[in-house]
This record gives sequence, C-alpha cells and structure tokens, in this order.
Amino acid sequence: MTCIPTELMQASIQVSREPSVQYLLRVGDTCLILAQRLGEWCGHAPVLEEDIALTNMALDLVGQARAVLTRAGQLEAELGGTAHDEDEHAFLRDERDFLNLTLAELPRGDFALTLLRNFALATFLGLLWQRLEGSSDEEVAAIAGKAVKEARYHRQHAGDWVLRLGGGTDESHRRLQAAVDALWPYVPEMFEADAVDERALEAGLGPRWADLQADWIAAVAPVLHEAGVAVPAARAFRSTGKKGVHSEHMGYILAEMQHLQRTHPGGVW
Repeated sequence: MTCIPTELMQASIQVSREPSVQYLLRVGDTCLILAQRLGEWCGHAPVLEEDIALTNMALDLVGQARAVLTRAGQLEAELGGTAHDEDEHAFLRDERDFLNLTLAELPRGDFALTLLRNFALATFLGLLWQRLEGSSDEEVAAIAGKAVKEARYHRQHAGDWVLRLGGGTDESHRRLQAAVDALWPYVPEMFEADAVDERALEAGLGPRWADLQADWIAAVAPVLHEAGVAVPAARAFRSTGKKGVHSEHMGYILAEMQHLQRTHPGGVW
C-alpha cells in the first residue's frame, strides 16, 4: 500500500462562523451526506426501478447541495471572509466543519431503513424548502423554488414504500419497525433550536427548524399509523451533527468522498 506524505495532502479550508453561513451549511451538508448514502444503493437495490429511483434522488440532493454550498461560499465573501466554492466545501472541510443532521450520516442499512430515513428527511426538507421560498436572500429563495418540487416527489416515493412495507409481509413489517426503532432517537435533532436558527429568523434568511416540528409530525404520524408501526418513547439523548459533533460513521463517509481531492490537490480530469 502506498502512503501519501501528509505534507502533500490538500490542506483543509477554514469555514466562516457567521450564523448565516452556518445555517446554509446545515442545509447543504444534510443534502450532500444523504446523497452519499443513497448513492450506495446504486447497483444494489432490490429491483431495477428502485435502483434508478434512489440514484436519481441522490442526484437531486447533490444538485441542492451544490447550489446551497455555492451560496454559502458567496456569503462568506460578502461578510468579509474568504469565499469557497462548492467543491472546496465538499472536499476540503474537516469533519467538525460539516453541519449535517446525524440522521443523514447513519449507515445505509437495509431497504426499509433507507426508505424510512428518506421519508423523515424528505418531509423535513420539503417543509424547510417551502419556508425558504420566502427567504430574504433571493438566491436562496430561487434554490428553494426548485428544490421543494424534488422534495415533494422524494417524500411521496418514500411514503408509498413505508405503507407497502408496513402492510406487506411479516418480515417487511418487522424490518420497518426495526428501522423506526433505530432511527427515531436521531429525529429530535432536527428541531433543536439554537443561536444559528435565531439569527437566521431575525435576518429573514430562513425559519427556526423548531418551528417546523408541528407540521412535520402532522405529515409523518398518519403514515406511520397506517403502516402499523409504533414510535419509540422519547429519550434524553440528542445527536449533535448540526453542531459539528458527529457519529463514528461520518469519518468513513468523508474518507471515501474526499480521498481523490485530498490526494491529488487541484487535480482536473
């Protein structure tokens, strides 16, 4: 095995700590990391149609991430910092500078877990994009106008599968319930309020994520009820991915995603 000397590896960028930039990174990173997980299904989905569907949804999310990360980089410059483009944000940040929801980075799991995670996050992102259509930032509002349509399809696709799995065989129902049990402890992070959210609301950039909770529950609960699965009792545990403190799985995602750019700085193909 060939080892690349540390001094030859591409150095990490320093990201702005401005709340508006951090807010957009939370959105863009969640889309990016979820896309990475969905991309792992390429060639492995249970049927060809779903192989194509999951890959296409991953591409939608990459497109959303690219647009939001680009705007975050522009804001860095507008606020007096160093501008970074979408590739620098994706490939040259350290783990602690990624601000995605922990739910997005959890291992791929089986088909039931993937579809349930898609349902939870697509519902959340759909609600967020709807609010962002009214953002005071015209670029963000324009991105949201396109992304909300994609999120709506992602939610419909995943929701249909949640119902099919819940009402299918004993095995499919068991796997869906196992997915709920595994993922639900990470849901509260979506709605944890903090200073970044407050500043975004004050500036008109976007909503407090906590303000999306009631609508999210109203959209998700009836589907899970119809699917016949039970939601676990609330716990004190809170994941902290959107604050840069991730699960043990995040480092492996970044090692795979960033390897080429880190090893061959400035490489073009």
